[in-house]
Amino acid sequence: MRVAVFSAKAYDRRFLDAANAAFGHELDYFEARLDASTAALAAGRPAVCVFVNDRLDASVLEALAQVGVRAVALRCAGYNNVDLAAAERLGITVVRVPAYSPEAVAEFTLGLILALDRNIPRAWNRVRENNFALDGLIGRNLSGRVAGVVGTGRIGALVARMLRLGFGCEVLASDVYQDEALIAAGVRYVPVETLLREADIVSLHCPLTPETRHLIDANAIAQARDGVMVVNTSRGALIDTSALIEGLKSRKVGGVALDVYEQEADLFFEDLSNEIIQDDVFQRLLTFPNVLVTGHQAFLTEEALGAIAETTLGSLAEIEAGRTPQHQVLREAVVAPAQ
Repeated sequence: MRVAVFSAKAYDRRFLDAANAAFGHELDYFEARLDASTAALAAGRPAVCVFVNDRLDASVLEALAQVGVRAVALRCAGYNNVDLAAAERLGITVVRVPAYSPEAVAEFTLGLILALDRNIPRAWNRVRENNFALDGLIGRNLSGRVAGVVGTGRIGALVARMLRLGFGCEVLASDVYQDEALIAAGVRYVPVETLLREADIVSLHCPLTPETRHLIDANAIAQARDGVMVVNTSRGALIDTSALIEGLKSRKVGGVALDVYEQEADLFFEDLSNEIIQDDVFQRLLTFPNVLVTGHQAFLTEEALGAIAETTLGSLAEIEAGRTPQHQVLREAVVAPAQ
C-alpha cells in the first residue's frame, strides 16, 4: 500500500523503515502536519499515517476522501483528534495502536515525579554554574505518601503498581473498571472526588472524552489536598491550564509535572528556540519553579517506537488484503485508555 506519513520525524522514519521490511508498503514521508492545507499531499495514496497533533476533523477527512484516501492509521492509542462519524460516513477505515509499550509511559511518569519531588532539574542547572549549595532543594520521600492514579488501564496500572510495591506509597485509584490484581496488591479504588481530597500526588492516565475534558479544573483543585502534585502524561486537555496556574499562584497546587499540554499542537515536536512563543498561558506556566514540562516524550523509547511501527504497518497490510483490521476504531467502540 502507498502511504502518506505525516508529522514524520527522523525517528519515525527509522523505525517505520525497519518494520516495513516485513510488509513492503511504499512510504512517502512528509514533515508537515496533516490539516486542511496539507491534505492534498496525500493524493494518489490510499492511506495516511498520522500522529497525535494531526487534524482529522470532518473537513480534512472529506479532503482526504476526495483524493482517494480510504484508510487512516494513527501511530498512537488516542483518537480524540478524529471525527469518527465523518470517517464512517466517508467509508474511511481508522486504525490505531491500542498498546505499544505501557512501560515506556509509566516509567517516564515515575521519572517526572522523582525529578520534580527531588528538584533534580534545578540542581542540575545549579551545578552547571558551579553552584553546589543545597538551599531550596529539599524534597520529600515517596515512601508513605498517598498517590492517586486516575485511570488504571495498562499504563495507569503499572504506575499504581510501581508506586505501591516499588516505593511503598499508599495508592488510591479511580476508574470505571477495577483491576482485581491491583486491589490484591493493596491499591484502594475510590471516587475521583475522594482521590483528590486524600492524595498528595495525582497522576492522570485516562483517555480524553467529553466527560474527562478539564477533569482537573478550578473545582477539582479546590477539593484537592493543599500542596498537591499534579502529573499528566496522558492528554493535555484533561487539565484546565488557566485553573492550574491559579492553583499554583495560591500554592494550593504544590507542583506540576506535564508531558502534555492542551494547546500543544502549536508547540510540541518542533524546534521553536529561535521563535517568540505566542501562547501566554504556556509561557506563564514555565515561570513557576515548581513546574516541570517536557514535550510529549513519554512514549519515546526504542521498544515503543518499534511496536508502534509494526502494529501500524500490520494494520495497513490487513486493510490492503481486504481483511477487517484487528485494531480498527469504531464510532460505537468503548474508549480505551490513552497510551
